[in-house]
Amino acid sequence: MKYYLAPMEGITGYVYRNSYKKFFNNIDKYFTPFIVTNKSRSLKSKELRDVLPENNKGMNVVPQILTNDSEGFIITSRKLQQLGYNEVNLNLGCPAGTVVSKNKGSGFLAKREELDIFLDEIFKIDDMKISIKTRIGKDNPEEFYELIKIYNKYPLEELIIHPRIQKDFYGNKPNLQVFKDALSLSINPVCYNGDIFTSDDYNKLMKTFSKVKTVMLGRGIIANPNLMNDIENNTNIDKKTLKDFHDEILYKYIEVFDEERNAIFRMKELWGYMIYIFSDNKKYAKKIKKSQNLNEYNEAVLSLFTEQEIIEKAGLFNNKY
Repeated sequence: MKYYLAPMEGITGYVYRNSYKKFFNNIDKYFTPFIVTNKSRSLKSKELRDVLPENNKGMNVVPQILTNDSEGFIITSRKLQQLGYNEVNLNLGCPAGTVVSKNKGSGFLAKREELDIFLDEIFKIDDMKISIKTRIGKDNPEEFYELIKIYNKYPLEELIIHPRIQKDFYGNKPNLQVFKDALSLSINPVCYNGDIFTSDDYNKLMKTFSKVKTVMLGRGIIANPNLMNDIENNTNIDKKTLKDFHDEILYKYIEVFDEERNAIFRMKELWGYMIYIFSDNKKYAKKIKKSQNLNEYNEAVLSLFTEQEIIEKAGLFNNKY
């Protein structure tokens, strides 16, 4: 089985990836938050910093690209190739309204003719691997059966499927019937992505889809960085390891941003997920959210670690609702 870390904007940048590798080191492939092609055809400084080889040592990293412009995709891929990358990933999954309104991400799925033309253009690149991360449609799951005909025309490195439609965002349940059909219909390797928050979630998926050999985890790992160890070895995380992991990320952010405010903002985004593996977490979440400086933030976090426990087998949603 191979395990991938999903790209999450504002969270899974190189600081998080390096910290995760240092403390857990059990991911086969890391996908970067998406790079948006632009008219200047150059990478923004933040995007470039995230993919620089020196910031990703010892990791199998795949940059993700968000665009519906084939020329922009090709130019960006070539720039990434010059940095040493041999695979890029096309984002056809982002459900955000600002992205979808521009017919990008999962919004591109509603433009099947244009998507087919786009793929025909980008697959003229024959010296780089191209994978796709997709939802199963924009408005209706039935759209997938036309989309898979398009995907099957091209030699994808793999097809990573999040079996929701764009309108679901992250609500409703993944459509496992469509995913089952995808496994039989796709001529390209298929990776599963969606709602693996606990080892029980993973085990249920494997019982249903024993042929799946690759899974991508996102929100589940962000909420519980030890999720992979639980899946593989049935082991729980201790508070010291989690605190050390937290501190590594925090102080790397302070170093990168050269100031505390941005670092704390990033950490608050991370706590939006990670808080839910702690017992009786609500008042601590409020204290962390309200903290305005490093001292207040550290005090709030320390009180959480000191006064509460990590819930065994906790996941993002079995403690959130």
